[in-house]
Amino acid sequence: MDHNPIDKDKVAENPSTLPYAHTIGGVVIRPEDVGRIKSNALSAMKEQTDVQLGQIREQIELLAQQVRKIERRKELSLLIYGAEMGFSPIIGHMYQLYRKHDGKLVLSMVKATEWGRIFPFEKHLAEVKLLSDHTWEILEAEG
Repeated sequence: MDHNPIDKDKVAENPSTLPYAHTIGGVVIRPEDVGRIKSNALSAMKEQTDVQLGQIREQIELLAQQVRKIERRKELSLLIYGAEMGFSPIIGHMYQLYRKHDGKLVLSMVKATEWGRIFPFEKHLAEVKLLSDHTWEILEAEG
């Protein structure tokens, strides 16, 4: 029977599971500071999620602005389509919105400066443009 000179009490059966290097040339294994690792991970997570939430908030604000702009165009369009007009407006053309002395609205092709001495309306309200979706955009509004 062969005699093994290595003491069985000083040898691990599975040295790869030891929490330290088991040979002289082995890599030094140091225990990790778990609290520091978690703290660094939490800081990075908070920073990244804050950046992402900020981006989403900016996108929401942009969408809210777009909603308000479309709502204003819709309200203006309802107002203009309720006005008197003796012609069929063409997409992309500019028109003038006036208020008559009786309070009714009129859409006209004639600018306020082109009426001459006799201005037939109470007030020039705005210069508007018909958009391709058949809503109206205010190009210039009177104060």
